[in-house]
Amino acid sequence: MIRTVASLLALVGLGRGVARLRRAARGLPTAMGAPAADLRVAAHASPHGRNGRFTNTEPVSPLRPLAVAGVLMHRGGSGRPPRPIPLVSDPGPAVAAPLAVTWYGHSSVLIEIDGYRVLTDPMWGERASPSPTIGPRRLHPPPVALSELPDVDAVLISHDHYDHLDLPTVRAVTTSMSAPFVVPPGIGAHLRFWGVPAERIVELDWGGQVGIGDLVVHATPARHFSGRGLVRNSTQWASWALTGPAHRVFFGGDTGYTSAFREIGAELGPFDLTVLPIGAYADAWPDVHMTPEQAVQAHLDLAGRALLPVHWATFDLGMHTWAEPVERLTRAAAPAGIPLAVPRPGARVDLALLTAPEQWWAEPGAGIT
Repeated sequence: MIRTVASLLALVGLGRGVARLRRAARGLPTAMGAPAADLRVAAHASPHGRNGRFTNTEPVSPLRPLAVAGVLMHRGGSGRPPRPIPLVSDPGPAVAAPLAVTWYGHSSVLIEIDGYRVLTDPMWGERASPSPTIGPRRLHPPPVALSELPDVDAVLISHDHYDHLDLPTVRAVTTSMSAPFVVPPGIGAHLRFWGVPAERIVELDWGGQVGIGDLVVHATPARHFSGRGLVRNSTQWASWALTGPAHRVFFGGDTGYTSAFREIGAELGPFDLTVLPIGAYADAWPDVHMTPEQAVQAHLDLAGRALLPVHWATFDLGMHTWAEPVERLTRAAAPAGIPLAVPRPGARVDLALLTAPEQWWAEPGAGIT
């Protein structure tokens, strides 16, 4: 009898484990994106591709996946906020401002520039993962629903990692908006695989540009990598420069520090605003994510005026504590006299009215407004 009960319990446990695996694997092949053969086409056609893979202009230290995984598994909860993150729901004006930004968390930013609106790396998904139950989970909910966003003129994607290119978000954007997706080479294959109409996809290699009315979108280099599975670098990664009649904005996407920033600043700057990543850095991957101090240097290289830090606060992807990136940034930016725009997730900042940050991250328990 005891053995029978034990056997039944073992079967129940096995059944639960299988059920969990099934839930974790639900939709996995689709979420991972286009077949490898479709992705290789772009790399073979690009001057920045080699043997079917995209490359950086500067060497990148090799990542050791097992060592990285070991560190991540033992870091504990230090990368999570101690209290709920205060959110804001700011609808913004009916007409886009000359220069304003709304940060929705991570690298999702609505940029208003000379009357146009550009949405960067929209990520409204619950997990930065192809799985609905496994992978980094959001540290705060999206401050607004995608359906509540105003009409945009372009959607920029920096690269194909899950925290920047999210299948549920892409599907929602495709349905609720009519704007084109402006993406690096190869990412168009993912979008077409997910049902985005080909006429809404603009693929730009580094140095390419497209006009949207009076606004010009430039694809510029970044120092990173790509891949949604075991195969890396089958799609390109990029930063973006927006040049309007009166203002200029630089969106760094996801990148390590690179000397290309000086070249971009000299060619397309000075920039009224730089949007630069400051989080998820670690000694284990020193070349693909900037530290806050490197972001300050990048801002200076780009000849920037104000700086909006992104790629922090929404997902726990690094080895640092939750608020460390922005605390280090404020210390590094002060001697250089760099104005910082650090809104709460969901808040809008008009750059003409920019004031010193509230330092809300020091006490993230004020609740949702």
